[in-house]
Amino acid sequence: MPQLNPGPWLLIWLSSWLIFLLTIPPLVLKFKTNNPLNTNQTTNPVNPWNWPWP
Repeated sequence: MPQLNPGPWLLIWLSSWLIFLLTIPPLVLKFKTNNPLNTNQTTNPVNPWNWPWP
């Protein structure tokens, strides 16, 4: 059964993952968020879970 021979397919699989891991992360990391986090907030956020329970 030729599909059990890992010789030709293992190299193709490893090289394709190497290409994916070297090309896709820089393309994804190029994008920046539209609204950066503001760490200098002067007011405390309102607690939305302050509900009177029956």
